[in-house]
Amino acid sequence: MNCENNTIYLAGGCFWGVQKYIDSIPGVVETEVGYANGPTYPVSYEKVKAGCGHAETCKVVYDSTLPLEKLLKAFLSVIDPLSVNRQGEDEGIQYRTGIYYVCEDDLPVISAVIAELEASLSAKSALEVLPLEGFCPAEEYHQKYLVKNPGGYCHIHCIFE
Repeated sequence: MNCENNTIYLAGGCFWGVQKYIDSIPGVVETEVGYANGPTYPVSYEKVKAGCGHAETCKVVYDSTLPLEKLLKAFLSVIDPLSVNRQGEDEGIQYRTGIYYVCEDDLPVISAVIAELEASLSAKSALEVLPLEGFCPAEEYHQKYLVKNPGGYCHIHCIFE
């Protein structure tokens, strides 16, 4: 696995809102939305929407001022970690939740954050925690979509407050 330091892939339902929210966190350097951990590449939005198995995902590059633990807790605070293949009004396998890592060194931090979350919920989360198996950037019109379309739909309500 190619270890990209300070890079994590977060799937939290529709990637528009995930990207807008994550972009607001100090220490985030870059984000890019796309399709991850599906069966084939390249892939298009039409195929993903039809349920081909990819997750709408946000690639996040962050700097050394932002601990991974803090980034993950911020992400988990805006999704429903118990929901299976659904966030807000969006339903389907492409809207599943997940944390996909590219660096094995991140796994202990991810596991600890998930364990703390599950203890606070007294339930097992629906989050996938897996190595990144592939990522295909989404079409350009999806990148920074809610910046380009401020009235667009989003399941993450805090980005509009």
